[in-house]
Parts: sequence; structure tokens; C-alpha cells
Amino acid sequence: AKAEKEEAWFGMLGVYDEPEERRDVPERSGVSSQHEPQVQHQLGSPYGVPWQSPSPPTWHGPADQETSMVTQQHWHFQGLGSSELQAAGLPEAQPGEAAESSPSFLLGSEVGQPCSSSPPSEEVQSWLRAIPPIPDEVVVRQKRAPQGSWKVGTLRHGKRVYTVAISSSTHHVYTCGSGYIRVWDEGALHAGGKVPQAQLDFQDRQDCVVTCKLFPDEQSLITGGASQAVTLWDLAPTPQVRAQLTSTGPTCYSLAVSSDAHICLAGFQGFVEIWDLQNQILIRKHQVPVYASRCVDITGNMFWTGGEDTTLYSWDLRSYQRLHQYDLENEILSITHDPGEEWILAGLRTSDIAFLHTLRNEKFKVVMKKYTRHHSLKFASCGSYFVTAKDASISGLEAPSLQKLFQVEESSGILCCDVSSDNQYLVMGSKSSAIIYQLLY
Repeated sequence: AKAEKEEAWFGMLGVYDEPEERRDVPERSGVSSQHEPQVQHQLGSPYGVPWQSPSPPTWHGPADQETSMVTQQHWHFQGLGSSELQAAGLPEAQPGEAAESSPSFLLGSEVGQPCSSSPPSEEVQSWLRAIPPIPDEVVVRQKRAPQGSWKVGTLRHGKRVYTVAISSSTHHVYTCGSGYIRVWDEGALHAGGKVPQAQLDFQDRQDCVVTCKLFPDEQSLITGGASQAVTLWDLAPTPQVRAQLTSTGPTCYSLAVSSDAHICLAGFQGFVEIWDLQNQILIRKHQVPVYASRCVDITGNMFWTGGEDTTLYSWDLRSYQRLHQYDLENEILSITHDPGEEWILAGLRTSDIAFLHTLRNEKFKVVMKKYTRHHSLKFASCGSYFVTAKDASISGLEAPSLQKLFQVEESSGILCCDVSSDNQYLVMGSKSSAIIYQLLY
């Protein structure tokens, strides 16, 4: 049964420009079977359809029409909180269970009642006054979403920026493409025309990096592309190559690193390499459908693959067995997950976004109805929002309300994007530079 494509019912979601738009929309928990004919859209087609080069679909109505909202389904996150590339012509081508809505336990009646004990003595008060204040940087703040963005600078990479990363500790930006990686310090983010802090030239200037991932501690970077190797970089005190992991395929299209930085997935055409980063050894060359490995991601003990064949696959990272597969009807251009690793988001060729719970049978879809060449997704580390970049437009959407927080239009296509883990900066790569936005709160 697992060899057959699942018929996945997706609840429909809408994107809202203003909070007022949601006031008269009823919310429901989960997918109501009573209203399924009205609110759900069945996705499913026979497995094994030959891959065809995608072409723009034909839509009725305005070309830039976004969503046709049927109803709003209520979806939950617990602990909220991609590399995209055209394959041909490198390097110079065109580019557990979540919490319910109420707490899982009820507080006793004693909570919040006045304390009947006597006030602390002067000696205790003196001791309390002697305690130094908690440093500002260690205070845990409430998760929040930005309310806008401000363009602060442009980093002149000189060639197409196929992939980009930004650290939060140093606010260094790494712009990657053909021939080299450029490293920019925080001063360059706010000063136009500043030279990079460093340029890391590849031994073969024809090599091209099309995907990169920062490690969770932001002390290391891993890159892949048209070089027949996955490269590990030490970033401090100065960036340098730690190791080159020789690959079995010519071009790595996407990378994913586990939350503990022990495992890395590298997606090639028709297979995924699974690497032990600690020992720098190849664990397995895992075969997948030939057009289902452009995008990869890891959540817990599962990994996910998707691509041109329109199917999103989940696999067991221990047994390597296929768990599920979902026909999303359109080419998958990017995959990302929320910080709690409970939700997988897939960005599609039609600008649609599919949301799938990693443990429960909950699936939703935002239907945008707009053909796009590029679609990058990035979930913010705080979990309260994510960004979606499509061609020359990038938007921030609040989670889980899907209220649009900000939208930016650029003059040239956006090939990739990243958000600093401190949620201060948004960086996007284009045909010759990286554009920096500061997020406003």
C-alpha cells in the first residue's frame, strides 16, 4: 500500500493582508468532515507519471491573483519557533504531537491566590538587592513577528548569488555562486559599495555552489553544487576548508543538516547521500525517484525529498523505508520546516504552499495561482513567521494566522533567501548581488 501514492486531502488556507479580514471567518479545529466538499481539495494522481518539463499553467482571471479563500481552517504549532536552482546550464544558466488550542492541563484553584506568609526580613531583602541584574542578552523574550522591513544595503557579489547564509552572532553574510564565496561583515550590511571581508576562491573556477547551510552553532558552513564534492568550512577565526566530502554525483542541488549537526543530506538527481558529519563518512547512498530529489530536509528521524515529479516523499532515517508520499500536483521548488520540526512546508511552481504535519495526518494548502520560476521558503528561528520568495517578490507571513506582515518587490529575480537566527536581518540573493533588509518590530 505504501508503494502507491496517497490520496491526500488538503484543507484550504488563505493569506490575509490585514487582521480585520479574518474577523468574520469561522475557525475550526482540524478538518471537518461535514464541510469537506466545500473546504477540501483532493490531490492525487496515478503514481509513476513520466516527468515532463513544467510549463506555465493556464488560469482564468488576473495573472497576479493570489488566493481564492473558501474557508479558514485552524492549524496548530507547538514550539513554533532551500535551495532553489534551475538544474540545466550550470554555472551560468538562468536561474510527538502538537499542543491543542487549550493547555493539556488545568491549573489548580490555588494558583494566583494571595500568599499568607509574612513579608521577607530586612536581611533577606538586603541579600536580594545584592543580586546583580540579569544580562539583557540572556533574557528570554516573547516570540514575536516583525511588522515591516527596511532595505539597508546591497552586497555586490559580481555574479549570480545562487545561495546565501547569514549568521546571527557576527551578522556575517556568505554569498555563494560560480567560482567563489564572498564573506561580508556587519559593517557592509549598512554601507553600499563596501568590499567583502574575504573571498574564498575555488580551486576549479568552474565550480559552482548552489546550496549552503549554516550549522546550528553557526561556526561551520557546508556547501554543495557543481563540484562533485560537499565542502565543510570552518568559519572562525577565518573561513577555511575543513574537509571535502567526495560525492558520487556531479551536482548537489540541496543540503539539509540535522538539528544536532551530526547528519547531512545531499540531494542529487535520483539519489540522496546521507553523511556522518562527525566522522566525515558516507553512511548511505539512498535511491529515490529520479525527479524527486531537488529538495531535501530533515525533521527528527525522518527526511523529506521532492522535485519535478510533483510528489513529496517522507523516509525513515533509521530504516530508510519510505513512509508516505503526497502528490502536490505541481513541481516542488523548496522545502523547509518549522523550528519545532512538526510542520513541513513545500513551495510549489504555482506559488502554492503545502503544509504537512510530520506526525499527524494534517495537511493544508495555500493556493496562490501564480506561475513562478523561483520559490524559496525560510522559517524564522523564533517560529512566529516565515518568508516566501517568488521571482521578484518576497513576503513575510505570520504563523499560524498567515497574516501578511510585509512584502517587498525587487527589480530583479530573487534566487534564494535566508533570515538571521536572531530575526534581525533578511538577506536575498539575485543575479549579481545580495540585498539586505532589516526587520522592524
